[in-house]
Amino acid sequence: MKDLIDQYEQGAQNVSQAIAGLSVSDLRRVPDASWNAGKWTIAQVLVHLQDAETAFADRVRRILAHDNPPLLAWDENRFIERLNYEAQSAEDAAELIVLMRRQLTRVLRKLSDADFQRAGQHSEAGRQTVADVLGKAVWHLDHHLKFIRDKRAKFGK
Repeated sequence: MKDLIDQYEQGAQNVSQAIAGLSVSDLRRVPDASWNAGKWTIAQVLVHLQDAETAFADRVRRILAHDNPPLLAWDENRFIERLNYEAQSAEDAAELIVLMRRQLTRVLRKLSDADFQRAGQHSEAGRQTVADVLGKAVWHLDHHLKFIRDKRAKFGK
């Protein structure tokens, strides 16, 4: 589990590095469809990642604190449509991701191997362990950071 925790922790630094040196206009620039780098702006990706990190951290905490808790799914497209992502701060979203991961990493480093096998019931995916949720969080962040890096490259940054 140490490797997975290390990857989770490193993800926070990867977020900061991915947006270093970008201007507000870079963050809000709508990508050209021909770039094949996703349809969201970098700012929208960051707010999405903040929402996802909140959900993942909540799931881990619920599983650790309760026996077989329910874990709710969320619709990322409804979030982007209804939560005014354009009005939110990309910089604050990035900082919140860093803080959430830093705080949860402190908890994760104190867990036993058995704690990583504690589980909850996801409303769509079924049984999920702490290790499952953590692995999904690592994959999800890396997946979206690739799109940010692709957009940066298209901006020439």
